[in-house]
Amino acid sequence: MGAFSYTDLIEANLGKLDAAAGDWKTMARGLERLRFDVYSGLVQLSDGSQWAGVNAGVTKDFVRMTAKEVADLYQEAKSISSVLEDAHGELARVQKRAKDLTAEAREGNPTREEGPDPGLLVMAGPNGTVKVTEAFCDAEGTSQRTKDLMQWYADTLTGLVAHAAEIDAAVTRALKRSHGGDPYNAGHAEYTSLDEDQLPRATKLASLGDDASGPQRAELRRLWQSLSPQARAELWTGHKDDLLAAGLLSPTVKQVAPDRGSGPHDVEEPGAEERRTREKMNLIAETADWTGDNDASRHMAHYLGNSGTDMDLPVDKMMSDVPGFRTHIEDDIRERQEEWREQALAEFKRNGGQPVAMPVETDNRDFSFTKDVNENWFYAVGSTRSNVTGVVTVVPDASGEPKVGLDYQANAWDRYNWDKDKGVTIDLPGGGSMSIPDGQMARLHTTGIAQEFDMAGSSSVKHYDLGSSAPNYDPLPKPDEPGREGGRTDPGREQQEGR
Repeated sequence: MGAFSYTDLIEANLGKLDAAAGDWKTMARGLERLRFDVYSGLVQLSDGSQWAGVNAGVTKDFVRMTAKEVADLYQEAKSISSVLEDAHGELARVQKRAKDLTAEAREGNPTREEGPDPGLLVMAGPNGTVKVTEAFCDAEGTSQRTKDLMQWYADTLTGLVAHAAEIDAAVTRALKRSHGGDPYNAGHAEYTSLDEDQLPRATKLASLGDDASGPQRAELRRLWQSLSPQARAELWTGHKDDLLAAGLLSPTVKQVAPDRGSGPHDVEEPGAEERRTREKMNLIAETADWTGDNDASRHMAHYLGNSGTDMDLPVDKMMSDVPGFRTHIEDDIRERQEEWREQALAEFKRNGGQPVAMPVETDNRDFSFTKDVNENWFYAVGSTRSNVTGVVTVVPDASGEPKVGLDYQANAWDRYNWDKDKGVTIDLPGGGSMSIPDGQMARLHTTGIAQEFDMAGSSSVKHYDLGSSAPNYDPLPKPDEPGREGGRTDPGREQQEGR
């Protein structure tokens, strides 16, 4: 049989799995009653009889052995029932997500105010991958935003296929261990859920920390979603730093270009005007560096460097430099913290007061920097998309009362590009200004002497007390201090990479 595919996931009849789980649950209940009857009736009668001798000893041993076999059958049926029930719930969640994303991709967003997103075709690729293409050709060519959307849908759906395959493999292993492979000897490994199979694997991957590869990090994030709240708490408590180093809090929302951008790269020959513009922008980048707009200078230099490689956004610095951006992030948390707290407390109660952990993530929200508030970030980023990811934990205090906490990070991402109708005017030291006409910056990209790039980053992880007996509304933690000044005397500043 080939690799588990997108078609397998979409077309799987999970009703049969649900029915099988129900049948095994009924079987387990019947065996539980039989076990009670055997021990309370047959075993007690046998052990309490006055019968003695060789036949009596053989018969009593046989009765006890039969009773144990009934108990082992009950254990096996209960394990199988639990595993199948857990698998059905997980696979149903993954399948629904895949179907929802497929429908979303095919529909597109024809009414998007900033420009419509086209409908996309989703199909199975080789070896469990998913391919996403445009349904119709665009006369202007495929925009960067559409390319990003196709890649995000393909990667996310491929991840869901991998997740379903991993659940399927975990179920297979659990069923084999529950059964033991001997039709005459019931009762082996005992499972209450798939946690017993998945938690050891997650623990092993978490222990790799920053050394985990890309595929290992992706698998760890999928396992994290599959684990029960109680198993997550165990993993989080024992491996929090490793999990953070492995990127557990990476955002899962769409990270795509906000607009079409300049268009395709290096499709025209540069002329004298483009070369003059490039020299002007090099001078502007140098000037911005000397005047303290180091991030604007760094990003412009990277654009002119023409590599197109991704760059990191120092989110802590952005929040420290621009209080409005920090408020924007904090508002994201404030709007959800009561809901998160109540959900986590409900899980804590369902788990009998045992520690629980729950992943949380906010939606994507835009923030625009303004020149009058902070010129550096206005020219470095302009507008950015952002969200918050985290883990809400509930642990019992000394008296068993719940303590609710949130570990979170802020995430921001954007694409450094210049629209075809966008120009720029830069104030120069000592007075005066330098202007680049509309469209000239974009032409540096299309003529291949500069190149757009993606930039993204996350803040340091902060802990916030969501309250014990009552919600907490104390101020949220401050972002980390920016650290390096980023000027020319700082030999480690990232700007050097972009020069």
